[in-house]
Order: sequence, then C-alpha cells, then structure tokens
Amino acid sequence: MKDDVWKWKSKISASRKLMLKSLMVAKAKEELEQELEEKEEEKARYLEEKAPPIQTSGMSLAELQTLCQELHAKIDVVDEERYDIEAKVLHNTREIKDLNIKVLDLRGKFKRPSLRRVRVSADAILRSLLGSKHKVSLDLRANLKSVKKEDTEKEKTVEVSDWRKNVEAMSGMEGRKKMFDAAKGPNQ
Repeated sequence: MKDDVWKWKSKISASRKLMLKSLMVAKAKEELEQELEEKEEEKARYLEEKAPPIQTSGMSLAELQTLCQELHAKIDVVDEERYDIEAKVLHNTREIKDLNIKVLDLRGKFKRPSLRRVRVSADAILRSLLGSKHKVSLDLRANLKSVKKEDTEKEKTVEVSDWRKNVEAMSGMEGRKKMFDAAKGPNQ
C-alpha cells in the first residue's frame, strides 16, 4: 500500500505547475505590498495621534521659546528611556552569551561515559524486574548444547595436501557432484 502512494504521479503538467507557482508568487507579492502599505498607514496614524502638528503661527517670541524648552525636555526624557532600554538589551545579550558559554562548557566537561559490558545472570535480571516474586531459578547455561573438545580437534585435523590437485579434482561437473555428495554427508 505504501509503495502505491510513492508511485502515484501528479496529473498536473509541468507548464500548469509553473503557471500555478507564478500565480502564487504574484499573489504573495501583492499581499506583501499591501501589508507594507498598511504598516505605513498605521505609522502615520500613530504619529498624528501622538505628535499632532504644532501651530506656531501667531505665537510671540517668548511662547516659542517656552515651546522649544518643553520639546527639548520631552526629547531628553525620551533619550534617557532609550538609553536605559539599550543598556538593558546589552546586559541581557551579554548574559545570554555567558550562559551559552557555560552550557557549552558543561557539555564539554560531562561527556557521556562509554558503556561497559556487565555480566548479569538471568536470575539477577528476573529479580530486578519482578522483585521478590521471582522464585524459579533459570540456569540458561545448563540448557545450552555442550560441545566436546575432542570432537572439534578431530574436525580440525583434516589431511593437508597440495591445493592444486584438489582444485583440479573438483573442476568440472564431477567435482561439483562430489562436493554436493560430501555436503549431504554419509548419514543421508
């Protein structure tokens, strides 16, 4: 079933795909331009609300001077706030860098140890899994097939002869039949 999903081919031609892709890009471009225009309008509206245009016509020199002093005082307050915010941002970025360095140091110091092979008996595993409920003892080694050492030594002492004669004797169909019969064994 999974293979069928991957073998499925789209029924849309390449030119149709390209046209759809270009339409999507054009639509995205329009939306992006619209979003930028909305941001500009929002900015203009905010500025009109927060900073209305100043009417200086018909003001005397003393009134203009007091207006300028008020504006300078407001500018000073805004500059102080901006400076405080910049200082906080710099402090936070330094803190973030320091913490990142500490994290990297901790990763470097505490490397995971290489795992070691631990011999645990089946009884110990069952005891750890089942707790005190486990009473039956399993001796897995007793169930393994025992191999006598003498049998393995007899099998290893095969007659050593010239390998070239062996290759010549085994070449052709007769040799393959001999190998097949030897593989079956004398019991069969």
